[in-house]
Amino acid sequence: MANPSSSSAPAEASKPAVKDNKKKKDEKKEEDLSDEDLALKQQLELYVERVQDADPGVQKLALESMRQEIRTATSSMTSVPKPLKFLRPHYGTLKTYFETMPESDLKKYLADILSVLALTMSAEGERESLKYRLLGSEGDIGSWGHEYVRNLAGEIAQEFAKRQDSEMELSGSFDYAVFYDDTPLDALMELVQQIVAFHMKHNAEPEAVDLLMEVEDVDLLVEHVDATNYKRACLYLTSSSSDLGVDYDGKRWSAIYLPSPDDILALDIAYTIYIKFKDYASALRIALFLDNTQYVKQIYMSTTDLLLKKQFSYIISRHGLVLELDEDVAPDYDDREALQEIVNNVKLSEGYLALARDIEVMEPKSPEDIYKVHLIDGRASGSTSIDSARQNLAATFVNAFVNAGFGQDKLMTVPSESASGSSGTWLFKNKEHGKASAAASLGMILLWDVDSGLAQIDKYLHSTDNHVVAGALLGVGIVNCGIKNDCDPALALLIDYLNKEDTTILIGAILGLGIAYAGSQKDELRIRLSQILGDPKTSLEVLVFSAISLGLVYVGSCNEEIAQSIILALMERTDTELGEPLTRLLPVALALLYLGKQDNVEATAEVSKTFNEKIRKYADVTLLSLAYAGTGNVLKVQKLLGYCAQHLEKGENYQGPAVLGIALIAMTEELGLEMSIRSLEHLLQYGEQNIRRAVPLALGLLCISNPKVNVMDTLSRLSHDTDNDVSMAAIISLGLIGAGTNNARIAGMLRSLSSYYYKEAGHLFCVRIAQGLVHMGKGLLTLSPYHSDRFLLSPTALAGLVTVLYACLDLKSIILGKYHYMLYILVLAMQPRMLMTVDENLKPISVPVRVGQAVDVVGQAGRPKTITGFQTHSTPVLLAAGDRAELATEKYIPLSPVLEGFVILKENPEYRDDH
Repeated sequence: MANPSSSSAPAEASKPAVKDNKKKKDEKKEEDLSDEDLALKQQLELYVERVQDADPGVQKLALESMRQEIRTATSSMTSVPKPLKFLRPHYGTLKTYFETMPESDLKKYLADILSVLALTMSAEGERESLKYRLLGSEGDIGSWGHEYVRNLAGEIAQEFAKRQDSEMELSGSFDYAVFYDDTPLDALMELVQQIVAFHMKHNAEPEAVDLLMEVEDVDLLVEHVDATNYKRACLYLTSSSSDLGVDYDGKRWSAIYLPSPDDILALDIAYTIYIKFKDYASALRIALFLDNTQYVKQIYMSTTDLLLKKQFSYIISRHGLVLELDEDVAPDYDDREALQEIVNNVKLSEGYLALARDIEVMEPKSPEDIYKVHLIDGRASGSTSIDSARQNLAATFVNAFVNAGFGQDKLMTVPSESASGSSGTWLFKNKEHGKASAAASLGMILLWDVDSGLAQIDKYLHSTDNHVVAGALLGVGIVNCGIKNDCDPALALLIDYLNKEDTTILIGAILGLGIAYAGSQKDELRIRLSQILGDPKTSLEVLVFSAISLGLVYVGSCNEEIAQSIILALMERTDTELGEPLTRLLPVALALLYLGKQDNVEATAEVSKTFNEKIRKYADVTLLSLAYAGTGNVLKVQKLLGYCAQHLEKGENYQGPAVLGIALIAMTEELGLEMSIRSLEHLLQYGEQNIRRAVPLALGLLCISNPKVNVMDTLSRLSHDTDNDVSMAAIISLGLIGAGTNNARIAGMLRSLSSYYYKEAGHLFCVRIAQGLVHMGKGLLTLSPYHSDRFLLSPTALAGLVTVLYACLDLKSIILGKYHYMLYILVLAMQPRMLMTVDENLKPISVPVRVGQAVDVVGQAGRPKTITGFQTHSTPVLLAAGDRAELATEKYIPLSPVLEGFVILKENPEYRDDH
């Protein structure tokens, strides 16, 4: 950290040599100085002479006075302080004299002063300030001022880096390197301790963390934080969590920007600090981020406060972690049941419907209300007759997405007029596999409401039509999505159907189980589905869906056995089978096992290099993309961009997954997100056709449920592309970025697209799906896998999105073919985007909250506002992407640091009503 003037610093003591031509200049300069300055200059020159006096008493006095002068000036650091300026010519003289002095306190005194002078005088990379500091007295370094301390910290960091290099090379190139290697590390660490203490005292937590990172000793932080600054220190460490704000650009050393394993270390320290200050809810978020169940249990056991444990349970259920609470967590049986019920998400439907009633959107909507045909110009309205089975299928999906979780709609749950029931009539307006999606849509409408859901779907399980039965089985899975239950109704109902011969029914049951038990790592499913995978008689489609379900159930588990079964299944496929679009979902299923698990994928990636060349590269890229999903790993993004730059022979198809991979890895934080959007723009201009087909989907994933204007415009442009695959993918992606936002601009675009493509059945189907997504849950739901202030990434939600997006890489043969029910896998990512405040009895309670755009306050001084442009509402409220809420009343204390989902409020004992 050289000072502004150091670049012009004259070369040490050579200055007096060139005197003659400078004499005039100096005289001129001295005339410019004011009287005070002149006096000061002469005074200092006198001190310099006196320091070299033979009499120690005189020396001591001179040094004292010099020190006094420098100290009083150092405290304000707007420009180079006068004493330092006037002492510059004498730096060399003092240095030479210092070398001749005998060891004494005076020599240490002089070393202190030289150390401060080196601040502006020392040549780049000489680290003299540090050298003299170590030779000087043990005094308080803070008294020399902030700038001095920061400079020292910089030099220590350089010194450490130098030491590490010289350890590698074992030969120092500079002569003073000898001096350093003699200095024991302890002396440096002592200095580091002092500097960290100084920084922590003066609200410079980020600088303290930076220094400790440089010297690789972050553990020291734990001793130096106190109750006033621990939140800011941890916020800087995690740089995207804690209740002071989100860091979207991650300054310098945040966990997202650290290479592995330093990032885990930083988060571990933050966890330790939170536990030390009993901020358990914040510690829980870090435990979930690290995916460390041990930590989670430890947090439960650290407190006896039942309310707090309930809040933990809400956070865990939102994250989708499957957790069996034992006696250590809650000794009392009733308490344990109550906590387990929250973890199992049983109350989700109740809360969601309470939100819907509050916002007054309970009225069921029909697909026509969404299409708004009357707003479109004349020509499209006559197009309803085209391919009506396909139109009805589209309407089924729109109806399912829009009324998701509301328990009533205008197509499937209408009360029966006659004995036959009108819901039956809608079912049979669909053809064959369309009926499967229609029956399954009932599960979506009754989402999260297990009891009444199963009761209503039951009648379809007894149908004579296999497609209807298959749809009903899938519906059972959808109803149970994200809700766990002790008696496992989905497993009991569906497991018997795995013995059926009919492939349609089999697929329904298998996919239903995959959706119902995503992330639960249920052993029974592993055994049953692995049997299906290993059976040589299994047909290709059943095989693929079994693999996908296993991938969903064991997402991110790195389970070796399942990986083996899927690898074997892949290796045994014939060439023609490997050419099938559906087979490409097998590597996706395999990669789901390693979702976000980084290096753990390497063994499997090696094995994938032995696959048939038709699928080898595809599997390799897919494994890489999913293993590093959500990590923001720049090197992997570069590698994938490298794949996109290659020119392919016909029949190669691994560039699509590479493009999706870029989005998956870079979606973590705002900065990487913006950069990848720019890279994708380039790929659009220069990429091959199969790259262009994947770009819209990648954009959809990057901005899921977050309609950014620039992305919206790009997708709107691509939705009229000459290549059909590109335009269809762009239309679906418009639905994804607007999912659950009711965004009027996207809705308008889709309406005009529906009239533009009124003759193209495939495009029209995509437009309808997109319309259903935009109005998903009537605007109460989101598909974003991120929650808790964008800090936590729910693996099951991401798994659902990834599976659907990979299926969309080949829209024509999968989604527009007979596997359209794969769209229901999106249900894994569907979550209410609400803030619901509940009282101590978990009953909803309405309090005023401020909702506004989140502001990044990492490393900022003081207590900056964490939201901007807020409005005050009463809970329950909806939170859009990038929004943050804070309580607008002192009457309650929230038990969660982040106001999202269910938040328990405790009455504030110190609150006094003014009236």
